[in-house]
Amino acid sequence: MSERKVTVGGKATFTVLGQPVQVGQQAPAASGRTKGFSTDSFDVIKDTQGKIRVLVFVPSLNTGICSAQARKFNEAFEGNDNVVVVTISADLPFVQEQWCGAEGLEDAVMVSDHYDMAISNAYGTHIKELRLSQRGVVVIDADDTVRYTEYCPEVAMHPDYEAALKAVNALL
Repeated sequence: MSERKVTVGGKATFTVLGQPVQVGQQAPAASGRTKGFSTDSFDVIKDTQGKIRVLVFVPSLNTGICSAQARKFNEAFEGNDNVVVVTISADLPFVQEQWCGAEGLEDAVMVSDHYDMAISNAYGTHIKELRLSQRGVVVIDADDTVRYTEYCPEVAMHPDYEAALKAVNALL
């Protein structure tokens, strides 16, 4: 498995597992969970077939930047039936549900990678030492092809919202 580094607070350096996906490649199917103790899984590709997907990777929704990132993309495409925003974090599904309620985003698609980090491993965002996802954004078209990626080298930085939104809007 491929490894690279990410910083936290500009000082601490951690190992990121998995190969980042590249523009032009087929998006890997990978699953996480969406409901409490349920073992039902949600596949970020198969369960969103025929839609433009915005995969939003955040370390934890309980931080300001992560919360702002998830909220920004969900609000940008709220009500657009052609786009599905899938927020992926290692938070438990209970935490994700509480966040959605507090933010007024009850219809947001949240997927927990807590149990096996399968999505983070497939998309190259698994921070090994912290067992969290690296901050990033992946845009996938309706034909399952990756059209945009951003992997933030510093956990405490915002992604380039304008570039990601432009990539999605170019597909509409």
